[in-house]
Amino acid sequence: MPLLDTRVPAVILRIDRNPFHHGTLGAVRSLGRAGVEVHVVADESGSPVRRSRHVRRLHPPPAPGASTEDVLAVLRRVADRIARPAVLVPMDDASAIAAGRLRDALAPSYLLPEMPGTLPERVADKAELAAVCASADVPHPVTLVPDSPRRAGEDAWRLGLPLVAKWSRPWLLPTGSGLRSTRLVRSAEQARELYRRTDEAGSPLLLQAYLPPGPDRDWFFHGYADRSGALRAGGPGRKQLSWPRGAGLTAVGCWTPNAQVQALAERLTGELGYRGVFDLDFRRCHATGRYHLLDFNPRPGAQFRLFEDSAGVDVVRALHLDLTGRRPPAGDPVAGRRFVVENYAPLAALRPAPGGRELAWHARDDRGPGRAMWALWARHVSGRLRERLVPAAAAAPAAPLIPRAASPSPTDNEKASS
Repeated sequence: MPLLDTRVPAVILRIDRNPFHHGTLGAVRSLGRAGVEVHVVADESGSPVRRSRHVRRLHPPPAPGASTEDVLAVLRRVADRIARPAVLVPMDDASAIAAGRLRDALAPSYLLPEMPGTLPERVADKAELAAVCASADVPHPVTLVPDSPRRAGEDAWRLGLPLVAKWSRPWLLPTGSGLRSTRLVRSAEQARELYRRTDEAGSPLLLQAYLPPGPDRDWFFHGYADRSGALRAGGPGRKQLSWPRGAGLTAVGCWTPNAQVQALAERLTGELGYRGVFDLDFRRCHATGRYHLLDFNPRPGAQFRLFEDSAGVDVVRALHLDLTGRRPPAGDPVAGRRFVVENYAPLAALRPAPGGRELAWHARDDRGPGRAMWALWARHVSGRLRERLVPAAAAAPAAPLIPRAASPSPTDNEKASS
């Protein structure tokens, strides 16, 4: 009997338009390799994901910033095409929040975990997360929510510089605004300037105490809480390299047992009554040794494929198993297994990996996305270089014009070298 119920298709939903979102490809491959019919509702027109042999059909996604009703309309059109119930796999915060709100409206066309519809939005909201951690007794960096530019400056001094600034609901940030979900603030004036853009950002500004990065300080936990609340897949991982360094996504991660991180994940999801896939980010304080929760993502993390156990179960497969009434087979953690995003860490992709390794893009059984990624990445990098060089050239003072009659004649040496 196959691991998953191949009669039940899967619909992978992502509203965020990021062509380099390797987590989407991971979900496509995880389910497709198990024989599940995979539909992708995302903007994959320029993405390597569309080259995967495991994609049955691509469907136009909701527009960025789409209303809940718009998301519902798109998913209903997809359901009409599939014509049988499917497991829905949201891959970004906006789609996870929409799916939570729409759970009753989407039934019976889509299978989703049973939990309060507002819970994904509550844990994804950075302001709410501080209260969630306090109620569950999970360490969280000291967080202040200023109510004016003046207060933002005062809070910056109160917390100490540098500090971390976050927008409470980053999925609402408008495209092209230049606003980032998280940034390091080094002055009170920077904090005041950010606060003045609150209306544009669409959610409150948070100022948070800065926990410096360092060796073995950045950790994550990916898991799946089944209908009973038990964690059936995933585990703790250590971020060995991030992009950008010290504060970005996981470029190299390693499955590393950590009883403290495991206990915090179990306590938090248990207190909340959370059901489904989740991704937690932690940073260990160098002074106290305590692990502080930085983010709670109510959907698969981009590196979730790191946590495929000895029975072949990861968090996305656990979701499909649970929602189709199958119990995941017992598997053991594969400690030491690594996950590498090769466009961010090309050298790490070439080094030996005794504990096993999975690359984000390249796969021997699915080569198309890896090839497409490198072509797209080359265009992306060259475009970013042009953006940096053109303004610099425009800002440079123009060389004074020399009248033709007064132009110096080339010397003999210059003639020889021309």
